[in-house]
Amino acid sequence: MEIHKQMAFEKSRRNITEIIVHCTATPAGRRVSVADIDSWHRQRGFNGIGYHYVVELDGHIAQGRPVHLAGAHCKGHNINSIGVVYVGGLDADGRATDTRTAAQRNALIALLSQLRRIYPGAAIHGHRDFAAKECPCFNATKEYAAL
Repeated sequence: MEIHKQMAFEKSRRNITEIIVHCTATPAGRRVSVADIDSWHRQRGFNGIGYHYVVELDGHIAQGRPVHLAGAHCKGHNINSIGVVYVGGLDADGRATDTRTAAQRNALIALLSQLRRIYPGAAIHGHRDFAAKECPCFNATKEYAAL
């Protein structure tokens, strides 16, 4: 999986110590765009999308909030983190489950590897490590420990 050449990977001046993986908590197969998430977050009172990167169903990595701005994705961790979200996380009955497509799995590895090259001291975590949620619906800390 090659990261899109025009993706903004400038190093943030913020002290990035964490990369936090999320899911959109939407049913498997449902397409969700950056514009959709931006709208949801604005409805919640945020000043725009809270995640820095969005991994779509087909593995396309879309730019969300610019990395030089603190995110709005994990209370108490936004200042020093990069927020990454994959589309999905719920089964057809609305239960939390790992719904990542093969393309999303590959894209997440490529994206997280690139971010670790830029921020070598940043630990990768799942949102569930910091909140009473199942998000991202798999153990991201364990799965990406070797990156």
